[in-house]
Amino acid sequence: MKDIINKKNLVVIVVTITIIVILLAYSLYQKEKTFETSTQNNYNMAFYEVVNHMQDVQNYLAKSLISKSPENGAETLSNVWREANLTEVYLSMLPLESQELENTQKFINQVGDYSYSLSRKNIKREELTEEDLNNLEELHGYSVELTNTLNQLSEDLNSGRISWKDLTSNKTSPFAQEVSNITKDSFNNLQESFREYSGLIYDGAYSEHLANGEKRAVIGTEITEEEAERKAKELLGENKIKSITGLGLSENSNIPGYNFAIKDNEEHSINVAITQIGGHIISMNSDRNVEAEAITQEEANEIGKKFLEKNGFLNMKETYFLKQEGIVTINYAYNQDGVVMYPDLIKVKVALDDGEILGIETTGYLNSHQERDISKIKITKEMAKTKLNKDLQIMSEGLAVIPTEWQTEILCYEFKGKIKETEFLVYINAENGKEEDILIITNTPNGTLTM
Repeated sequence: MKDIINKKNLVVIVVTITIIVILLAYSLYQKEKTFETSTQNNYNMAFYEVVNHMQDVQNYLAKSLISKSPENGAETLSNVWREANLTEVYLSMLPLESQELENTQKFINQVGDYSYSLSRKNIKREELTEEDLNNLEELHGYSVELTNTLNQLSEDLNSGRISWKDLTSNKTSPFAQEVSNITKDSFNNLQESFREYSGLIYDGAYSEHLANGEKRAVIGTEITEEEAERKAKELLGENKIKSITGLGLSENSNIPGYNFAIKDNEEHSINVAITQIGGHIISMNSDRNVEAEAITQEEANEIGKKFLEKNGFLNMKETYFLKQEGIVTINYAYNQDGVVMYPDLIKVKVALDDGEILGIETTGYLNSHQERDISKIKITKEMAKTKLNKDLQIMSEGLAVIPTEWQTEILCYEFKGKIKETEFLVYINAENGKEEDILIITNTPNGTLTM
């Protein structure tokens, strides 16, 4: 009798354990499916943004071909530069590492830089030359090809014919082959064109200097994705986060880092990137819309500065800003003993309804920041003034370090002044008195631009 009871107990235990194992396996399976779905959704969101911003690049390039006004041309080309940068940001969030897609990223970067360099000509009231317009027309043609390719891939993804899982699980997958087949001819043509444009595209633009710096401020030990996630939570405030999904390590980025897709308590999407070395903030961007403005520009400047101080970016000075749709993007440069360090640039987005920080981008700072030797001043400020146009009415003066297109830096006297109704920034080398650069300041209702 006792043996029968023991056998029954044993059966009950075995059945119970079996049920528990099955339930645990099912639970793990469900969690894996949920994570997979979330990851796919994040990739789809990023790809949607790539397609959307690339379409805007194409449209603005088309407008630049028919614009005869330097003012309108400058605005249009600045929009190309902005949309190209956004395209590149979202493209870096995708698990695509083929040669064709590396060329895509390079092409987008060059479109942005070339547009920026031409916008500088327009802001100086110079019309674009026939050569400039021919180059833009070619870039527009390539952008149409790229947009069509991306739209085709979008349709294939939406129809389920190909999936992100195909690519992330196997580099020789049908999806990877699909990418290669669809894009091969277009990107081969683009690659040939890069050789023609390489010298032209980077003329006079500072963005290449900022993007390919020495990463002087990326210091510390290598961290894990879990440690990077903690950094992202600290940045936003863990109590404000509803969900956070790791998108992996972007090893091929200019600054390798971990990317995260976040939903806050109000269901806004936020993207955060943290460096693999040291756990520094690379970028953060929220998609929250701002419907009204309740704070001033001065208040926004202070909010941005306090946010930077809280996150370890000290002695930052606001320089210029751009306001769009209730959000102001403020440029902050490092200030060392009263000298403005323009290469050490950080951009902060502040919502003008309640002062919430909606974005930060630190690439310039991370690439360039260090303490400089500012003792090599061989001419006085008064001597530097003798190099200025006699008609320039000086409004302010000081010292600044500026980047060059050769990825070097120059210590200069910075003079802000006006001739008639036009404002200028003039940079005189503090060692030899050479006129290094002249920028035109354009004050618009939405902000202050320098070209």
